[in-house]
Amino acid sequence: MPVGAASAAKHSRAFPTRTFDRASFRTTLAATMLSDMPASAFPSTGSACLRAGRRSEAGRIYLITFATESRRRTFSEWELARIASRSLCDPLLWHQSLLMCWVLMPDHWHGLIELGPRDSLSMVVRRLKGTCARAVNVASGNRGALWANGFHDHAIRYDEELVGIARYVVLNPVRAGLVARIGQYPFWDAMWLDQGEHRG
Repeated sequence: MPVGAASAAKHSRAFPTRTFDRASFRTTLAATMLSDMPASAFPSTGSACLRAGRRSEAGRIYLITFATESRRRTFSEWELARIASRSLCDPLLWHQSLLMCWVLMPDHWHGLIELGPRDSLSMVVRRLKGTCARAVNVASGNRGALWANGFHDHAIRYDEELVGIARYVVLNPVRAGLVARIGQYPFWDAMWLDQGEHRG
């Protein structure tokens, strides 16, 4: 079971009409290699666009993005990407909020989260960045900043299709030309998939 799925029952759903099963997610993910959502639906992840988050609302679902310092492609190195992915998904970081899907790119991270009742966006991002930076810096021997300051958040509206947004997130490596199909890219997960199902 992917990280977050095991704790899903702990959190009330902000959008009770949005219930998705794994089969539905597999079907929509496999139906296209490129998202049909326009790029304009999500602001640029350039460093100029990263900022402190908007007002945090418990129970709401957010798309969060943060980038490496100076957009260095730190996670082009497989071992560092593996360490970062493991630390970002540490269940101890997700005891309040729910990580629904995520993807780690060479120079940034996207995550779709449901914010818990005692969390804020800034608290979540601070935990993620701090834990990941410590793990990666120990492995790499670096002492400098791993992540750029700030982050971008997009609050998911009631009328937005959650599975479509999740598909947009996890297909980032395909759109970036890193792989031909998402099953070839190891550094992502979604709570609608069984553990290891996408590792093909």
